[in-house]
Amino acid sequence: MDIAILSVSLNVHSTKRIVEEAQRAGHYVELIDHTKCSVKLGGGSPRIYMGEDDVTDEFDAIIPRIGAKVTRHGAAIVKQFEMNGVFSTARSLGITRARNKVRTLQIMARKGIPIPETVFSINPDNIEEQIKLLGGPPVIIKLQEGTHGLGVILAESKKSAKSIIDTFYKMDTSILIQKYIEEANGEDIRIIVVGNRVVASMKRKSELDDFRSNVHRGAEAEAIKPTAKEQYIALNATKYLGLGVAGVDLIRSKKGPLLIEVNASPGLKGIEGATGINVAEHIVKFVERNAFKRRK
Repeated sequence: MDIAILSVSLNVHSTKRIVEEAQRAGHYVELIDHTKCSVKLGGGSPRIYMGEDDVTDEFDAIIPRIGAKVTRHGAAIVKQFEMNGVFSTARSLGITRARNKVRTLQIMARKGIPIPETVFSINPDNIEEQIKLLGGPPVIIKLQEGTHGLGVILAESKKSAKSIIDTFYKMDTSILIQKYIEEANGEDIRIIVVGNRVVASMKRKSELDDFRSNVHRGAEAEAIKPTAKEQYIALNATKYLGLGVAGVDLIRSKKGPLLIEVNASPGLKGIEGATGINVAEHIVKFVERNAFKRRK
């Protein structure tokens, strides 16, 4: 099978791991830098170019690894491959939905998936009322499109919360405000879903001086077996967003597990290291089960 990995570099650990496993399985794999791709529309059938090379009909499947800074363009390239009949491990719509935390939470709320109490607004004139809707401080303030724990701030007092939120609003920066779940104790759960299966799970605990439990920020990680409820949330969140591969982040509260966000391009280093599970191999096997050879 001919597989394209949509990623900016083979030096990215997760990209390298998927390439290794695909090659080990006997597939031809090529890195396609989506930031260097162009699409030509009109004057015949649409064509996809990487630089000067026409790659429209070169692949049986694509595995998108789209970075946050180029989500729209990357998703548009994925969409064109989809429209040309190429299997993708993540639908373009799923990628854009997952990248925006508010859109993800709106979909989850509509589908009955439990989430933390959340407020989003752009009104700088009633910030105090917005904080009150969450029961007062402390509150979590998040950029709507932040990644790796960046753009996530804990505001412990009403004064600091108002100051931070007002600054973001005046900078025309899209944010959301969430109720702080104290009992989570700086821990969260990352569940990797591939297809309709939970393939790996870990618990991450933040450093003593940082409430954000993200491996990229130095959090400790250990393998866990998620509860039936946690698995249900992860599987359905992935399905509702239209993703074939996803990293689903949850926290444990007094009311049960709550979904925080869904990552359409989950990192593999932390989860494979913590669990010893070959997640990259699971992704390749998912492609094998779902794609079909377009060329003989």
